[in-house]
Amino acid sequence: MRKLTFIAGLALGYVLGTRAGRERYEQLSKAAHDLAQAPTVQSATRNAKQAAGTAAGKAADAVVGKVGDRIPSSVTDRVPYLRDRVGAESTDAWGSSTR
Repeated sequence: MRKLTFIAGLALGYVLGTRAGRERYEQLSKAAHDLAQAPTVQSATRNAKQAAGTAAGKAADAVVGKVGDRIPSSVTDRVPYLRDRVGAESTDAWGSSTR
């Protein structure tokens, strides 16, 4: 990830600092667009979004499980995920109430 960030920074610095003019800018812009539309890049982007969504869901479940009852209603009213989870009574693996 650091390598990609470094390369993106170099490209941005070149574009902002170049004196090659509009033509070179258009070439770089087209190359960046073509790269973003490449199937492998699209697949990697999809996989990264899915992994991030899964991790965020697990983190949200952990937070709600630990502090769900103590989250103020002013917060839960604004976040649909919390609104659905905090008020609902949950059960453990044996079907017992966890409240």
